[in-house]
Amino acid sequence: MINLYSVRPKGFNIGNDVIYLGLNHFIRNAFKENFNVISLPATSKYESHKKAGISSQTIYEVNQFGHGLIIGGGNLYENGELEVNPIALKALEKPMMIFSVSRGKIYNKALELVDRTDVMGDDKIALLNKRADISLSRDKATFEHINQLDCNNILGGCPTLFIDEIPQHLVPLMESDRTDALISIRTPTLMSIPVVYQYELREQLLSMISLLRDKGYSNIKLLCHDHRDIPFAASFKEIDYLYTEDVYTYLTYLRNTRLNLTFRLHSFIPCLAYNVPTIKISYDQRAISMLDTLGMDQWNINLLLDDVVSEIAHRLDRLQELEEMKADLKKSHWAELRETLVVNSNTFAEKVKHQL
Repeated sequence: MINLYSVRPKGFNIGNDVIYLGLNHFIRNAFKENFNVISLPATSKYESHKKAGISSQTIYEVNQFGHGLIIGGGNLYENGELEVNPIALKALEKPMMIFSVSRGKIYNKALELVDRTDVMGDDKIALLNKRADISLSRDKATFEHINQLDCNNILGGCPTLFIDEIPQHLVPLMESDRTDALISIRTPTLMSIPVVYQYELREQLLSMISLLRDKGYSNIKLLCHDHRDIPFAASFKEIDYLYTEDVYTYLTYLRNTRLNLTFRLHSFIPCLAYNVPTIKISYDQRAISMLDTLGMDQWNINLLLDDVVSEIAHRLDRLQELEEMKADLKKSHWAELRETLVVNSNTFAEKVKHQL
């Protein structure tokens, strides 16, 4: 039996679980035989147990019982999300793959893109990538940054773009949970944007809700990706919200709406896969670069630089263009991204099997 260890984000954001489903899909297809995936948190800051990240305990266990190590996917180069012990990493004896990991800048008060204060240092990012047998960066900005560190990496995109390929676990949907539109929110105080934009967001959301109603979307709900979004969602008395910690229920919510208007990448990308009309509002380089990587930068709305409500109205009137854009991308660019994930997952599987 092959044991693969996966060090991944296990924080509050359900998007991490969507990424994990996508990652496992490509790994499962690559190994084509019985294997175990042992998932460990990338950091101990959300967990009560001590075993997390690339630590002496983790690497010891991988060397003793594992046959390969996967880092990702997720925003592990930022937010203090991945703990790295350089001595432990050096002691790793098994093949290692970095899978769909990202690093992005944020806007400062002058609306310039700058490094986060909690970004992983370039020394550790370089250390990880030079040790990795395969490194798949999620987006163009991450790919280019790692290139500047003189490290080999490959632009791989996000596996959630192909979430529709995974056999879907059917979750009964109550009629009350079916929606005309979902607005996937993030609590403003958790958004790394200038404070003035945080305070403006509530009124902008009210305007978005009014616009959607004017366009015929009567049954609108807010979708929380994180339990920390609930107090903000609950402050809107005229609209209900949905929250779940079960990834299959979450995906069921997305599949059973007419429109997803979202501040969150991992409701936007699955909706692309499920052919649910979706509009993305971005506020940092990570999301902007991801849409550029997908070939959808013209569909993006920048929260800090655009007239957001006006741009949403414009896109609601052009949803057919979204379908045409996706049809072209599926046959060309998205097919290339998928092939990159398939080929490199297969290469990792070969490396793992070679050292058995």
